[in-house]
Amino acid sequence: MPRKHAVGAVLLWSTVASAFKLSLRYLTPLQLLFYASLTSLVLFGLLYAPRFSAGKGNLRSAYLGLINPLLYYTVLFSAYDRLPAQEAQALNYTWPLVLVILSIPLLGRRVGIRTVLGLFLGFLGALVVATGGDVTGLHFTDPSGVALGLGSAVVWAAYWVLNLRDERPLVEKMFWNFLFGFAYVSVAVVLGGGFAIPPAEGLAGAVYVGLFEMGVTYLLWYRAIEGDTAFASNLAYLVPFLSLFFISLVVGESIAPATVVGLAMIVTGIVLGKEQQNL
Repeated sequence: MPRKHAVGAVLLWSTVASAFKLSLRYLTPLQLLFYASLTSLVLFGLLYAPRFSAGKGNLRSAYLGLINPLLYYTVLFSAYDRLPAQEAQALNYTWPLVLVILSIPLLGRRVGIRTVLGLFLGFLGALVVATGGDVTGLHFTDPSGVALGLGSAVVWAAYWVLNLRDERPLVEKMFWNFLFGFAYVSVAVVLGGGFAIPPAEGLAGAVYVGLFEMGVTYLLWYRAIEGDTAFASNLAYLVPFLSLFFISLVVGESIAPATVVGLAMIVTGIVLGKEQQNL
């Protein structure tokens, strides 16, 4: 059963980059975040209701919810809004590399030659993706979009480190994170003057994102790594490549050779630096 959970999580996560891009045809990044986070809040609220507790420990979600969902998904969706989906998802996938770097000062981890090589190869791969293969010319079609894509990786890695110290049950902390996070997102939408009833296509996309990027898939993944961590971790490397398939099929993007090469370099860099990623 854990392996089925892992396969389900990988397949679902492989579709979300396409869902982001399609939804952003009808919604702004903040609007997408508003409806997606509301969906996740309802989901985790229903799951958490039978054992609801308003303990003081849940106040840590006041700052965790500020990071995820508000900051992380605002940056991520903004990257997808500006870049081709294939490029945004590849740049976001550098987060395990950033995690290695953050683990050095924050968790006191040591790095070996293999890890340094992995970091170099991985970030070089990101450069290949961002420049479309023109590494020496350093030509970026959208520098702000590239910064947002890499920025989303930094935010997620930082959230991951903070989340390591949160020992609450998964459903509990996800509910409280989304409760605070949705409040922050609502304020941001109102202040930005962006609240509107979306078209049906946009709303459907946001609900899909809320369920399968932010919600159900985390539950499947949690069950998977509890039962067979090695299998789930190795299977996860398929996500960005399967994602390219769905982006090509559903979004209609022509996958650039530089994206495939760069993504392969990123994944190889992550594998090489795996000695630092048992976090």
